[in-house]
Amino acid sequence: MRAIWKGAVSFGLVSIAVRLFSATEEKDIRFHQVHRTDGGRIKYQRTCSVDGEVVSFDDIAKGYDIGGGEMVILTDEDFADLPLSTSRAIDVLEFVPAEQIDPILFAKAYYLEPDGQATKPYVLLRDALRDADRVAIVKIALRQREQLATLRVRDDVLVLNTMLWPDEVRTPEFGFLDDDIETRPAELAMASSLIDSMAADFQPDEFTDNYRAALQEVIDAKVEGREVVQPEEAEEAAPAAIDLMAALKASVERAKKARGEAAAEAPPAKKAAKKAVKKATPAKKATPRAAKAAKKSA
Repeated sequence: MRAIWKGAVSFGLVSIAVRLFSATEEKDIRFHQVHRTDGGRIKYQRTCSVDGEVVSFDDIAKGYDIGGGEMVILTDEDFADLPLSTSRAIDVLEFVPAEQIDPILFAKAYYLEPDGQATKPYVLLRDALRDADRVAIVKIALRQREQLATLRVRDDVLVLNTMLWPDEVRTPEFGFLDDDIETRPAELAMASSLIDSMAADFQPDEFTDNYRAALQEVIDAKVEGREVVQPEEAEEAAPAAIDLMAALKASVERAKKARGEAAAEAPPAKKAAKKAVKKATPAKKATPRAAKAAKKSA
């Protein structure tokens, strides 16, 4: 891995030199745009909308549209002069309980590695965070932008999670929130039963990206010149249920069956009836011929 940022965690009067690494990577299969007939890559040119000339990267700046066709142009020097105290430091602001942070605020995750002789203060901060059972709220400047973030412990490594600013989270404004909809106690109890029947401990390794695997199979088959084996079709989704209680009850039964919790099945009706008949069959009556023979012998 290559460090994307170098600086220090500012923890009171303590400074901990660290390097920042991306903690995640997307596994999505990427494609290029190509010419359908010959596979040639499609290229795009950066042209100016005013004079139509092709523009090189060195001549490209950032522009802010103020409306009315006017544009304010900002150069690298303008950004360099901004007062970013966190350009080379991760400032610890406070320590809060992790459950107080809404997950909707989280953006990207990064690993922090101690740099140089900073291992001991790094471990000290890590262990103190773990013992306090809290996360640090910090500020950091990444890619010329100051961001709010958390610092927490995962697998004995400090992890920095950048966050959205509160005003970047949209307010959910949906019509149904104004409707007066009530749920019946029986429906709520059945829904709770469904949740209980599907409750489990989260094991992320149990889940796989089936679409990506199937797409990779198509690519491999094309490379090797063989036919693609069609995956099994998934069950079609059931139509929207009118009876909510019936749908919930059926869902509970299906969830229990999938977990092997269904009651033992009763023996087949035919076998049970046959057994009962055999048990209840009366003793055979003696035939007239047998009765006459028995009388002579007497």
